[in-house]
Amino acid sequence: MAQPSVRSILFVCTGNIFRSLAAEYALKQYREPSGLYRVGSAGIEAKPQSIHPIVRARLVERGADPAGHLQRKLTQALLDEADCVVAMGRDHQEAVQRLFGRSIPLFNQLCCARDEPILDLHEAIPTWEQDVELAQAYVVSVVDHICDAIPHFAARLSYLL
Repeated sequence: MAQPSVRSILFVCTGNIFRSLAAEYALKQYREPSGLYRVGSAGIEAKPQSIHPIVRARLVERGADPAGHLQRKLTQALLDEADCVVAMGRDHQEAVQRLFGRSIPLFNQLCCARDEPILDLHEAIPTWEQDVELAQAYVVSVVDHICDAIPHFAARLSYLL
């Protein structure tokens, strides 16, 4: 009997250190260890940065350890390898369409049936540098939202791939 082929899922955000990273590691932690899915993430810009300690700590608290994460910039090759590409924000949808000619859905569309982006910190809280507690709470809430939505995403994988 032939083995089922491995399908590939790619989450896309700006820097590949917050939203797409959280989705990648939350799905890796959630999915069964069948090896049927290869999960990754990439950033439209992906300027060299490290994962913020709050993002890392919250993912670990949720059971998803991003210790081996390697930040990647989105390329045509990564898109070509992916069976399912998911944008975390509208700007990511627009960039993939503009740069690569490919339409991709939003994470919240697939998981929550809501046509809403997951905003980056500076989009949600323009004064984040002055209100550190609010900024930290927002980051934790985004990681929690992504982790909580992943079971809904996983339930739809057979329809997406």
